[in-house]
Amino acid sequence: DPCWNFHCKRGKVCHVDKQGKPHCICQDPAACPSTKDYEHVCGTDNKTYDGTCQLFGTKCQLEGTKMGRQLHLDYMGSCKYIPPCTDYEVDQFPLRMRDWLKNILMQYYERDLNNSGILTEKQRIKVKKIYQNEKRLVAGDHTVELLLHDFEKNYHMYVYPVHWQFHQLDQHPVDRLLIHSELAPLRASLVPMEHCITRFFQECDGDHDKLIDLKEWCHCFGIKE
Repeated sequence: DPCWNFHCKRGKVCHVDKQGKPHCICQDPAACPSTKDYEHVCGTDNKTYDGTCQLFGTKCQLEGTKMGRQLHLDYMGSCKYIPPCTDYEVDQFPLRMRDWLKNILMQYYERDLNNSGILTEKQRIKVKKIYQNEKRLVAGDHTVELLLHDFEKNYHMYVYPVHWQFHQLDQHPVDRLLIHSELAPLRASLVPMEHCITRFFQECDGDHDKLIDLKEWCHCFGIKE
C-alpha cells in the first residue's frame, strides 16, 4: 500500500493517484467516523463539529480563503456561552493555574510509583522533592487568599511545575518559543472550565509577536528571573 507510513497533516488523508503515487487530499468531513457527544469540539466560528476530523477536514476544504485561515479548534466540547473574562479574574488566574500544574505533577508522580513511566528519571527527582515536602498544600478547592499565601510562603514548589508545562508544550518545534498551535491543546481542554485562559495567553505575549518565550511565560506566572 503506497499510503502505508505516508504522513498527511491534520485535515488531510492519503490518496493514491492513477500513477500509483501517494499524495494528500482534504478529508471529506461527511466521511469522518461518527463520534460520541463528549468528542464534539467547538470551532472558532462558534460552530459545533462532531469531532476534530470534521473540523480539520472543513478547514482543509476552505484552504486559501479568509474563513479557512481563521478557523481553528477553539475548545473541547459543544459550543456554549463563554462569559468574558474580567480584569479581576485574569489577575487571579495564575494562582489557580500554578496550583493545578503542581497537582498534575503530584498525580503523575503517584502513578509512577506503580512503574507507569510518565515522568523521566530527572523529572521524578524534582517532583519527589515537592511531593515529600510536608508543607505542600494538598489538592482541594482553595480560596484565592490561601493560594496567594501559599505561593508567597512556598514559592520554590511552584517554579518547576511552571517550567515543566512550558517544556511540555514546546514540542513542534522545540525552540523555547510557544506558538498558537503548541498552546492550542492546553487551551482547548481548559476553556470550558477556565474561561480566562485565552485572555491570559494573549496578555502573556508582552511584545505582541505572537510568540511566548520562557521569560514571558514565567513572568505571567509570577516566577522571578
